[in-house]
Amino acid sequence: MDLLGVVCWRVAPLLLLLPCGSQCMTVHVINEQPVYVIPGSSLDLKARIRRSPTEEISMVTWEREPETGFDPVKVTLATCSGSGLKCAGTRPNVRVNTKQQETTLQINGFSRADSGEYSVTVTDRTGANTSAHCIVREYEAVHHVSVSINMSHSSLVCGEAWGTDPSFSWLYERGAVTQTVGRVSGDGTTLFVSLKPICGHFTCVVRNKMGDSSATYTAAPCESKGRGMRVAVVCLVLLLLLLLCGGFYNMSDIHLDLHLCCISTVRQTDSLLWEVSLFCRHL
Repeated sequence: MDLLGVVCWRVAPLLLLLPCGSQCMTVHVINEQPVYVIPGSSLDLKARIRRSPTEEISMVTWEREPETGFDPVKVTLATCSGSGLKCAGTRPNVRVNTKQQETTLQINGFSRADSGEYSVTVTDRTGANTSAHCIVREYEAVHHVSVSINMSHSSLVCGEAWGTDPSFSWLYERGAVTQTVGRVSGDGTTLFVSLKPICGHFTCVVRNKMGDSSATYTAAPCESKGRGMRVAVVCLVLLLLLLLCGGFYNMSDIHLDLHLCCISTVRQTDSLLWEVSLFCRHL
């Protein structure tokens, strides 16, 4: 016996042990996984069936079980059987449709209880079956947004407790963040602040399909360069007024009154306290 004959005799028994040859049916869910569904909307799952022309489908079954748990209970949602694959759902809001190459499942009024691991099982006339699985989860709104500061890196970090597919954006003093203020990371969660020192109000806004939520980090007030000059001009005008009043005061009295005037002005302008005090000390 030649080598080819020996190989054939050894391989043939192995082929007989296989459940099927090239005619095995397959099924797979074509939805992108995991599938997220907004509460109150419809869940739509679609599975594609691949089979040979000689194979016939006798039954299609859709089931669901919890995604996690020690003793998950599988619930039948719909079945299709008989000639023409007539389908029936186990609940009024469940609809299913099956053809020879495709089966679809629809659940109207989706709720959190409908989350879990879905499976579709296709059985042929011989009783052989094949299954496919899909994870379905509730689409959750964004909650509990927070902003923390990393002083060593001069950055602000935005986080949220939970929420499906969140997107992040930043505002500075209720306006867009410019290059002068800082740079946002690629995922949007971190703002690298360029301001020295860090001052003002920084707001992180987190959005998804169900809405948005935000949190604000408040630093020290930013000093304005123009205000200090305005206070200095006020003090100079008062000095000129005192000089115009003439001989009622000597120069030391004028110096004292001007100093008291500046101190009073400082008390009325909290944000310029240090800047004006330094100015007045040089009078």
